[in-house]
Amino acid sequence: MINFRSNRFSRSFSKLAHGGKAPPPKKDSRSISDIKWELRPGGMLVQKRDADQHAADGLITIRVSALSHWHDISIQSTSTFGELKMVLSLVTSLEPGEQRLLFRGKERDDEEHLHMVGVREKDKVLLLQDPAIKEKKLLAMAAPCPTITV
Repeated sequence: MINFRSNRFSRSFSKLAHGGKAPPPKKDSRSISDIKWELRPGGMLVQKRDADQHAADGLITIRVSALSHWHDISIQSTSTFGELKMVLSLVTSLEPGEQRLLFRGKERDDEEHLHMVGVREKDKVLLLQDPAIKEKKLLAMAAPCPTITV
């Protein structure tokens, strides 16, 4: 035998546990005057995050995958994708203009901030070489070198 119970027409267990009354309000140790605020790069005023949610210095570790290999990069969560490209240029042989960074299936601009698009601790970013620059390099290597006769 199967019994179905609808929450719509029955009392909730929390009301029954407190004698038909609403449960007592939870005590919050912070008052409204204790809340700290921060201004995001987009101009939005938000409640400042707790230190236990993020590292004290604001660093996050991102795994950057470049098809055949990957790099774990520690960077500020408020950095831009352009700054991430600069760090990656030190690790890889690609200049920032030759790199394309994809996060959640979309190519990201250099001015976009990591935390504004949702990059968090241990997220993966895909690094690709710009195909136009890759083609130019191949054409430059295939072109014959001019010889100097004396």
